[in-house]
Amino acid sequence: MDPSQLLYAKTHEWAFVEEQDGGKVATVGISAFAIEALTDLVYLELPKVGAQTTAGQPFGEIESVKAVSDVYAPVTGEVIAVNEELPNKLESLNDDPYVGGWIARIKITDDSGLANLLDQPAYEKQCQEEG
Repeated sequence: MDPSQLLYAKTHEWAFVEEQDGGKVATVGISAFAIEALTDLVYLELPKVGAQTTAGQPFGEIESVKAVSDVYAPVTGEVIAVNEELPNKLESLNDDPYVGGWIARIKITDDSGLANLLDQPAYEKQCQEEG
């Protein structure tokens, strides 16, 4: 996926939103900036298929040698798929965070939160400010 086509949460999750079966589905992952900041990943907890997500609320967890961090849902909806291979291939998050490193696909049930997500230029500016 082209990072310029993604939307970003201020908490460093990305979302690729597309129309599917008359609704919107977001493929969700963690940005390269966040993966680099976490370094040495050791564990990822995926959400469960069928789980409800609320934009801005935790829906998973990622652990590095430095810290345990929540993974926040960038959209409100229902988890319809998860990348089951990812917890056993955490290197995918470093090598290819925007394709092989996707975490979940969420069927959006309330798209009002999409307006709170950043486009790539705004997200890059935020990352520069965080250093």
